Amino acid sequence: MMAPVAPGGLQGAARILSGLLEARTGQVLSEGRAWRMETALRPVMRAHDLRDIDDLAAQVLRKRHSPLEEDVVNALLNNESSFFRDLQIFDMIHRQILPYIHAERQDRTLRIWSAGCSTGQEAYSLAIRLRNDAARWQGWRIEILATDISTAAIEQARAGVFSQMDVQRGLAVGDLIKWFEPHGEDWRASADLRRMIDFRQDNLFEAQAPHGEYDLILCRNVLLYFNAERRHTVLRLLANHSHAHSVLLLGAGETVIGQGEEFMSHPEFRGGYARKTTLPDCTGGPMRRAG
Repeated sequence: MMAPVAPGGLQGAARILSGLLEARTGQVLSEGRAWRMETALRPVMRAHDLRDIDDLAAQVLRKRHSPLEEDVVNALLNNESSFFRDLQIFDMIHRQILPYIHAERQDRTLRIWSAGCSTGQEAYSLAIRLRNDAARWQGWRIEILATDISTAAIEQARAGVFSQMDVQRGLAVGDLIKWFEPHGEDWRASADLRRMIDFRQDNLFEAQAPHGEYDLILCRNVLLYFNAERRHTVLRLLANHSHAHSVLLLGAGETVIGQGEEFMSHPEFRGGYARKTTLPDCTGGPMRRAG
């Protein structure tokens, strides 16, 4: 994991633009992303007819809360994603976590939150798993909330349109044929899949979209972009939307250790986390109704 670079460690235009990103999203640029800043912003400079990064920074200072600001933030956000990313995690979800929720959830309601969903591949991967196992979930109410701070990422996710390169990264041919349709040179998720997911643009530090409690929360490769204080804030938010049997999944390079008192390692699912304050209830008893 690259070390974060505080805005004070950058100079001139780079410092202004990285400061904008942190102020709007809480993300602190890593060394690798700071080095690639100008490359990431080149399409924005072309679109707004700006000469260089210094000109861009000057315009941002001049036009606060403008479409240019939004374009800069979207360009600097890391929207890396792929279908069934970290396949062992999706195998655990399919073989262990979802059957556990199915057995415990007495009101036949399944609620999932993909926090920091980027362009939607994670949420669509979950939807595909559930649709491929439709018999198990017959008669259940299934809710998938997927949120991200990037307006551009959410627009793409909601449209469900992915390039040939996107679908070749992790998506099985059978699932591609079954759940996607040609869309020009690209592929579009079927209306059935798109209806399953509620994509919302939202900020984890001013969250409006999540409500009630979720059985499964995925917040993978999100915390690593925040400083310690903001990581604590996000984990408190996730805990507030968890119940005694909820499962939290983070990215492979992320942990709750030393990040507050809300979560601890899950007693049943390796790499998963349970809400610490309710852990004694995880061994039995009916699930509470979420919502």
